[in-house]
Amino acid sequence: MVRMPLHVPDEARSALGLTEPALAFAKLEDGWAVATRDGLHVLQGGRPLSRHWTDVDGASLDGETGELEVRWVDGTEPVRFVVEARSRLPRVVHDRVQNSILLAETVKVPGDRHVRVVLRRAADGTLFSQVIGNGRVDLADPAVAEVIDAAEARVREAAGL
Repeated sequence: MVRMPLHVPDEARSALGLTEPALAFAKLEDGWAVATRDGLHVLQGGRPLSRHWTDVDGASLDGETGELEVRWVDGTEPVRFVVEARSRLPRVVHDRVQNSILLAETVKVPGDRHVRVVLRRAADGTLFSQVIGNGRVDLADPAVAEVIDAAEARVREAAGL
């Protein structure tokens, strides 16, 4: 089945500076949310935000309220917006984030903390690794760095890098 390209309204395209085709979009109470091959683009309250899929740590949809929350790997404030029940946007967000993750390993580091070491694929096909913690992990601690380096080596080796 061939899908026709979605027509994102010109006002949303212009406000978000979009040049690429949309995979899904939603009209928000105060703006727009558009998923493209490269990333998520949101305009809320006149403020545009564009992030690559590899910047997304996770997303969750509240089935009762329709609120989609997107969390970022760098720990910046999540973006939240409400989508209609029939919107394809949550499914596309999920699929694009999952598509960017090749391998992941959660490891325990000193201080009784956990981090995830993730091998990801950027939209251009480039592979790279990320270390995702909760902000309370001391990456300058040599014992922590040793555990993370070993996990990163395992993940990269498993992918043939």
